[in-house]
Amino acid sequence: MEQEKKLYTLLVFSENFAGLLNQVTAVFTRRQVNIESLNVSASSIKGVHKYTITCWSTEDQINIITKQIEKKIDVLQANYFMDDEVFITEAGLYKLSTPEVMKNPEISRAVRKHGAQIMEVNPIYTVVTKMGMTDDILSLYYVLNEYNCVLQYVRSGRIAVTRSNVEYLDRFLEERRHCYEQLKGHNE
Repeated sequence: MEQEKKLYTLLVFSENFAGLLNQVTAVFTRRQVNIESLNVSASSIKGVHKYTITCWSTEDQINIITKQIEKKIDVLQANYFMDDEVFITEAGLYKLSTPEVMKNPEISRAVRKHGAQIMEVNPIYTVVTKMGMTDDILSLYYVLNEYNCVLQYVRSGRIAVTRSNVEYLDRFLEERRHCYEQLKGHNE
């Protein structure tokens, strides 16, 4: 019986070395799994970067992908999660035609109704931002697009933190430090 594909979020922690992103994405390519979103940024730990990757996959497939990523030399840890195991958000930016916004008060109402914020207004364009889930961000885009006022639109990749009280990487680094200290003690 074939497993159902679900949306998974992978959190990968690594040292910051050139070429690692290519190695990580190559794992998905080899397995013919398309990455839906990818966000890479510095983590709360100095010298460690956090990759937040989403993809549609079966659990067997995502398990294999996660293990292959974790085998990379500069990867400290990789874990995958379902949406109910992480806090997630994305950002949307909408550049709107100010003349259209001024002409049609429904556009401003739609922005407020969707909980978005106006960042800048000038005679040519109005920039609006919206934080939230993919569907919320897309919903505002579709509404604004119906008013034919969207000049540009972009949506960020997902960012996520686990619902766990302890960061998985913190636990991993503590175990690694403990092993190092034990090894050091045996060699003295």
